[in-house]
Amino acid sequence: MSDSNTQKGPVLSVAIHPRTAGDEEKLLRAMNILVQEDSAIRMEATSAEGPTVLSGMSELHLEAICDRLLREFDLQLDIGKPTVIYLETVRKSAEAEARYIRQTGGAGNYAHCKLRVEPNEAGKGFEFVNDIKGGVVRKEYIKPIEQGILESLQGGVLAGYEIVDVKVTLFDGSYHDVDSNEMAFQIAGSMAFKEAARKATPVLLEPVMTLEITVSEERMGTIIGDIHLRRGRLESIEQAGGSQVIRAFVPLAELLGYGKDLRGYHSIQFARYEAAPRRDWLGGDGAGITANKPVRPSAGRGSASVPLLPGGLTEPPRQ
Repeated sequence: MSDSNTQKGPVLSVAIHPRTAGDEEKLLRAMNILVQEDSAIRMEATSAEGPTVLSGMSELHLEAICDRLLREFDLQLDIGKPTVIYLETVRKSAEAEARYIRQTGGAGNYAHCKLRVEPNEAGKGFEFVNDIKGGVVRKEYIKPIEQGILESLQGGVLAGYEIVDVKVTLFDGSYHDVDSNEMAFQIAGSMAFKEAARKATPVLLEPVMTLEITVSEERMGTIIGDIHLRRGRLESIEQAGGSQVIRAFVPLAELLGYGKDLRGYHSIQFARYEAAPRRDWLGGDGAGITANKPVRPSAGRGSASVPLLPGGLTEPPRQ
């Protein structure tokens, strides 16, 4: 069953770094041009001297971008291995409250809110509902609470990935006439959301691709067996002339570098996000996977004039 049938953005990222000292500004200018031309590209500079994280829709997409950086902008690059972009969501409804109270002399900080977190319709994204009655929380503090929640969505409670498709209802709280302020309520909103999300059975979502392969009948059994080994699910097998067209759904993490060793026509396209299976090596528990922050892609030796390094991760990155 689909968890999210709407692609929010790129599903794969890679770290790139200029080989020539002082080319960081040149890379930034080039990437700004490419991002304007292609809305599917994302770029994030980790630091002034660190690698740039480039995100796109597939290995082929990333290879094409790196090749343009070489040919059109004369940039020699070190390129890391591709890394899958995971997401998080919740499975159940849960409530939590947070009080943020700080007194450091003079005016203090006070904020109190109660939130309900529940799954939203797949692909609908984040929804915030203000259900405050009787003015127990002033109107000017509602937006800061929502802002605190939005900031928490960017780094999930399970493995540090973005949380999607959740509905959050603010239904109670309190304030202090003197000590309450917007910053305090923003912090309280973030605290309450994280606590509620942890109790709402969070799960990790992985991108699943539609894989279509055209092969001879003699090789069909081998290909189908390989698809099963990659946690794939067959959708259909059709005859086309003297060949067989195999269509299947396969997690992207199992397809990194796949086309480089495959003989025959094939295509790989994003299908949807689905819940990733429990992984014992990540300390899986009843809720799925315990907290592990994602590892940023790191630049390795490579070249923009050749394909990205084969292989890559076959499971969510470890801490």
